[in-house]
Amino acid sequence: MTRALFISLVSCLLVAKQAKSQVLGRCAVAKLLFEEGADGFEGYYLSDWLCLAFVESGFNISKINENADGSFDYGIFQINSHYWCNDYRSHSENLCHVDCQELLNSNLLSAINCAKRIVSGGGGMNNWIEWKLHCLGRPLAHWMTGCHL
Repeated sequence: MTRALFISLVSCLLVAKQAKSQVLGRCAVAKLLFEEGADGFEGYYLSDWLCLAFVESGFNISKINENADGSFDYGIFQINSHYWCNDYRSHSENLCHVDCQELLNSNLLSAINCAKRIVSGGGGMNNWIEWKLHCLGRPLAHWMTGCHL
């Protein structure tokens, strides 16, 4: 009986771990970004957005990361709860007027709209350190390879 209980517990943990990670394909992300008008938005093209999504989350729309200051980063663009969304855990300015959990939705609508709000403010994509380190000033056309839009 104990062995069966152990196996059931391990199985549940594996399923829970798999459920936590929801990674979209690169071209699927490109299609959603295109449909939401991200291509050319504020001078950034789909390849910029794809590079951003990859370096921030690896296209994992369910990614949540805790920061040293107690805030959390949510979703494919790792949008911070202190400024941009409300996670009901800590103080938030909630500048995107959205619950942080909405940034984890597979249709990416809330995440894209909030990211566009961030980009349209001062700094553009430079607001994301990882984008500055890994995407800025680099050739990015390869991000669109094979994506037929």
